[in-house]
Amino acid sequence: MNIALMAHDGKKELMVQFCIAYCGILSGHSLCATNTTGRLVAEATGLPITLYLPNAQGGCQQIGARVAFNEIDLVLFFCDASGREDTKELDALARLCDQHNIPFASNVATAEVLVQGLRRGDLDWRDIVNPKK
Repeated sequence: MNIALMAHDGKKELMVQFCIAYCGILSGHSLCATNTTGRLVAEATGLPITLYLPNAQGGCQQIGARVAFNEIDLVLFFCDASGREDTKELDALARLCDQHNIPFASNVATAEVLVQGLRRGDLDWRDIVNPKK
């Protein structure tokens, strides 16, 4: 599965800790991320991650384009709900995921449910929608 990782500045450390905790599950999948989040996760876990532009420079739009072309199977975007971050990108990405039936988590609780489902095979239906060559 192709998994996209993103996090607002206030949630980047949480994303790193999440990826450390679930490194064993995530290692069996292809990961991509916006630049800063991806670098931090890769440094902490050793996982190979395809890096896109930073969020503020279009990384969210790059991942959104992959979502629109059904090239992403799961999106984890840890949102800082304190209101300090702009949520336009988050809202647009969530809408795209809804349009294309792509599982989306905006917080660690939902991300844990999705990653455990990934481990159990609950998301294998994505392989029918997005077959791997």
